[in-house]
Amino acid sequence: FFFFGRDSKTRFYLDSRASAGLRTRTTMVQHSDTPRKVAIIGSGNWGCAIAKIIAKNCQRLAHLDSTVNMWVYEEVLEDGRKLTDVMNETHENVKYLPGYTLPTNLIAEANIEKAVSGANILVFVIPHQFIGGLCEKIMPNVSSDCIGVSLIKGLDFDENGLVLISELISKKLGGMDISVLMGANIASEVAAGCFCESTVGYSNKNNGLLLKDVFDDTLFRVGLVDNVRGVEICGALKNVVALGAGFSDGMHLGENCKAAVLRIGFEEMRRFIQDRYPEVTDATFFASCGIADLITTAYGGRNHRVAEAYVLAEGTKTLDQLEDEILKGQKLQGTLTCKEIHIILERDGHVKDFPLFASIYRIAFEGYNPETMISSIGNFNLDEENFSLPAPPGAPTGEKTAPRRLNWKVPGGQAPTTEPLHVYMH
Repeated sequence: FFFFGRDSKTRFYLDSRASAGLRTRTTMVQHSDTPRKVAIIGSGNWGCAIAKIIAKNCQRLAHLDSTVNMWVYEEVLEDGRKLTDVMNETHENVKYLPGYTLPTNLIAEANIEKAVSGANILVFVIPHQFIGGLCEKIMPNVSSDCIGVSLIKGLDFDENGLVLISELISKKLGGMDISVLMGANIASEVAAGCFCESTVGYSNKNNGLLLKDVFDDTLFRVGLVDNVRGVEICGALKNVVALGAGFSDGMHLGENCKAAVLRIGFEEMRRFIQDRYPEVTDATFFASCGIADLITTAYGGRNHRVAEAYVLAEGTKTLDQLEDEILKGQKLQGTLTCKEIHIILERDGHVKDFPLFASIYRIAFEGYNPETMISSIGNFNLDEENFSLPAPPGAPTGEKTAPRRLNWKVPGGQAPTTEPLHVYMH
């Protein structure tokens, strides 16, 4: 909620953050006389969906520059036209968000230096693998007081362990203050104007409030949490759990089993984060960036869709092949995060403490039969318990009670692995 004082450049905020476990309080922020210029780095479906809200707010609010530049990785479409030309002429990203009209004050720009020239606020919404090369070109061209916000749901690591994407961007940009925005936000629903919530994690309160101006809308409500790390890692780890939910649905194990996968996954998310960052409170996990984002991604996100298709293919297609077929140029962040998390757990000797994360990794990267996910989290042996799968929806009556197992073929021809992972539950 917000109220305006007599000075149009001064906004009084009533920042209600009960959902994040924080006390309600009123904060006053004095805005600069010069409108703040926003630049968006990335133009995929999520980038374009959130750009609709950003551009609308920039046109509406006096302290934000009305023109919003969007850096677009240039592509030539099938008809020979450049993607940036089509976006600027038709105000539609026909490749990554077809059918949705983009605001006329959103300008597609293929040159990164021009896209960010003079920017005061950078919105990062690209696969994190591309950050390093872009930041080198961004650094000399932005305003000296520039801040950033990452919408990237992934993690990185180095020889010292976990590296957050926000910290990676900050380091590449000379210590720039980087916040994050994470939440239960499926791109197509945001683009369509469906109501949802999201969470900005910040370390500088004034920057957090400014970013709330950039993103908050009647149908896109933004909460604030003064902890970047907790918000950001929630946004990354839920993609791993969503893979597990997809495996479960691919085996037609039903809603009860899927609920168990989500509960165990949520608990493993909480323990992984708080073991490393004890300052993250339980309240963070109950903001939109936590449980809400997990639920949404486990039912409608890209990680769930590809994981479900992987099981249904019974080993005849790899996750990479399905990523190309289903996502058509978008990236599957869950597998990358899963691999990075597993390296950290192995290094720390904690693989057995995270049975769901471990089994998802082994299914995705070591050819394990997806049935082993259930034996791992249930702590039983598939063969000894005469485990069988339920009949798929639409099966003939006579097949509904017949024992069924996956006819699992490991991509690459290795023998399928059905042994339990010998991990234990807390």
